[in-house]
Amino acid sequence: MTRKPKRKLPATPARPYSSLEPYYGHASPTPAQCLAVRDALLAFHGFPDEFAPFRLLRLGLSPEDESDPPNPRPTVLDGLVTTLLSQNTTDAISRRAFASLKAAFPSWDQVLDEEGNGLEDAIRCGGLAATKAARIRAMLRGVKEKRGVICLEYLRELSVDEVKRELSQFKGIGPKTVACVLMFYLQKDDFPVDTHVLRITKAIGWVPSIATREKAYIHLNNKIPDDLKFDLNCLFVTHGKLCQSCTIKLGAQKTKGANAVCPLASYCCSEEIIQE
Repeated sequence: MTRKPKRKLPATPARPYSSLEPYYGHASPTPAQCLAVRDALLAFHGFPDEFAPFRLLRLGLSPEDESDPPNPRPTVLDGLVTTLLSQNTTDAISRRAFASLKAAFPSWDQVLDEEGNGLEDAIRCGGLAATKAARIRAMLRGVKEKRGVICLEYLRELSVDEVKRELSQFKGIGPKTVACVLMFYLQKDDFPVDTHVLRITKAIGWVPSIATREKAYIHLNNKIPDDLKFDLNCLFVTHGKLCQSCTIKLGAQKTKGANAVCPLASYCCSEEIIQE
């Protein structure tokens, strides 16, 4: 069982103010708010099992240390393809699609060598098979042309901004996909913004209610201390999936009973505040 971290103020400050900051006058979240919300969600949910292997990697451990039989450390390329497959579907379905892909094509070179619809058929269970297959092939081809081999392990040695530049050149790989690869597969300090994260951070006033996902990503990465980003992100995603109160559309009336069991109820802003 993962031990709950001791409560202390974040040692690593958030990123300094950027000229790209879209909500310069929006003070939240402060480091203290980030810590309080992380602790509230951690006490309520514990650390989510689905993200535990990635947490071990961030601690310098390998998932194989606690697995029987051991699981190999995921490669950056495997992580990128898994994240691509997760677009517009659930994590469980995307994992099934990736397992089907690897069963049909044990190596990435085989994906490029295959001229039929084998890749599309292998990932069909994940939805949007034609689009995702085309993007995967284009990305693999681009990597091989640039690097000579189909491998992205060199990204581990690059900075966050350098990784963003490298991956953003591929069609279909947007900011959220890059952020997920950074956080989960490269153990970098980044904060992806999916629908759960955007909805919850609007509700608790960390971003304005009119915030787009792109602007929320910039603001939250500027504000949230690096050493809290991973835990907070995993907990927000889990909470967004499980909390009935937080699945209600922002601004809709919440019932007293639903608010009473939600650990974020006391952090939620009134409609007037969050629409500033």
